[in-house]
Amino acid sequence: LQRNDQDFVFAVVSASGHGKPSRSASSIVADRSVGYHDLEIDGCALTIGAPTGRVIKSCPFAVGGHRWRIWFYPNSDSTGYVMPNLVLDEIVAKSVTAQVQFSVRSERCSLSSGKRRRSSPDRPICEPNAPVRAGSGACDITVLNAFRAEAATAAPKSKLVPEPPSELQKHLGDLLKSGRGADVVFELDGGERFPAHRCVLSARSPVIGADLLGAGAREGNAAAAAAAGVVRVEGVDARVFGALLRFAYTDALSEVGKEEEHSVYANLLAAADRFSLERLKLMCANKLCERVDAATVKTTLALAERHRCDGLKEACLDFLADPANLRAAILAHGL
Repeated sequence: LQRNDQDFVFAVVSASGHGKPSRSASSIVADRSVGYHDLEIDGCALTIGAPTGRVIKSCPFAVGGHRWRIWFYPNSDSTGYVMPNLVLDEIVAKSVTAQVQFSVRSERCSLSSGKRRRSSPDRPICEPNAPVRAGSGACDITVLNAFRAEAATAAPKSKLVPEPPSELQKHLGDLLKSGRGADVVFELDGGERFPAHRCVLSARSPVIGADLLGAGAREGNAAAAAAAGVVRVEGVDARVFGALLRFAYTDALSEVGKEEEHSVYANLLAAADRFSLERLKLMCANKLCERVDAATVKTTLALAERHRCDGLKEACLDFLADPANLRAAILAHGL
């Protein structure tokens, strides 16, 4: 048995013989009515014109189908504080249970929960455990009505087997590497050949798609090109073109050795710009931004200008803005 404020939860476990025990649950909850009443307490009223021990009452207000008032005694002491009380302002046949909290300016005093009492003209249903200064404030009231039982909703069963991560990137990478079902071959200046799939590359790059469709006609032998499915690619290094194809299939940047990073990323950026692979172009530019130094800043700045890479250009200019870096760059390039 667990208790949470006014809610009670019962869990029942039963077993018959050696069988698996059954389990059920239900909750007993209270219907609640919530409301609030704004109250302005004039500081002068605490000490002027109010006899000692006389109670001052707020206007009546309704919450939870009952009429309430707030009582306070302005001259209960000489500290400038009052002690508010919430009072049920009607005759009822049954006891009423309520919770109340008074808020005054930035100070908040938490009052004790209401006690079950029959209404009477001089017995407050809720008494505070802290005094309240004069000022504007609010009285938050929760009236607890009848209790009812609710069947607990069974929690959804968790999945027994977790979903595996996506393997699409790996599968497409394996497809490129194996050449299965390839319907086009790219041939570079050095004679290197790369089998690929027209549908994949056409979807990834409209420029490559246009080159594939018109390659035979530009070479002057459309029939032979269509039969062989060979497309000539000029001006691209084999390693760079291989990295470009792997990106087209897997959307990932190939690993590059530290000593080759600048040259490979620079050439790959130029190829990505040529074949309209904007994401690859930006990834290469970001890699080069991290590797700007005195030896590479001149060629990197020219590359950024040529291929319209504003972020890379700004990184080079920021590097040269340091007088020490500028001197090192001048010495490195013999200027």
